Amino acid sequence: MERAVELAKEGVNSCGGPFGAVIVKDGKIIGEAYNEVTKTKDPTAHAEVLAIKRACKKLETFDLTGCDLYSSCEPCPMCLAAMYWARINKLYYSSTREDAKKAGFKDSIIYNEVMLRNEERQLVTVKMKIKGSNEPFDLWIKKKDKICY
Repeated sequence: MERAVELAKEGVNSCGGPFGAVIVKDGKIIGEAYNEVTKTKDPTAHAEVLAIKRACKKLETFDLTGCDLYSSCEPCPMCLAAMYWARINKLYYSSTREDAKKAGFKDSIIYNEVMLRNEERQLVTVKMKIKGSNEPFDLWIKKKDKICY
């Protein structure tokens, strides 16, 4: 956890953001990062997502089963979802989403929006029906050599 907080401070000092994350497997760090949103002009460059990418690259897999993630702050919904997709074993965090809110980060809007029906969200969400829209899923279901994730 100390390394995650140290990375968060590095992020602040290098035009990133005040968030750090470390992924550990078998007692060894296999991925780490600080927030690089403003540095890279990428809204998905959160510390946890970058640490997951780096750990996956190092292990040459998309499955981080058996890995723990240490985050300097309670993760936003995007990062939390990425942890589920990566199959992170356990999440440890230090600061809370309320602490982040006090510092000007507005994760709470996303937490609230996710629970709403499409028509109630601030982000206008429109389902479009087009011919063949489910064909990719049909192909996937029939594919014999697919790699499930």
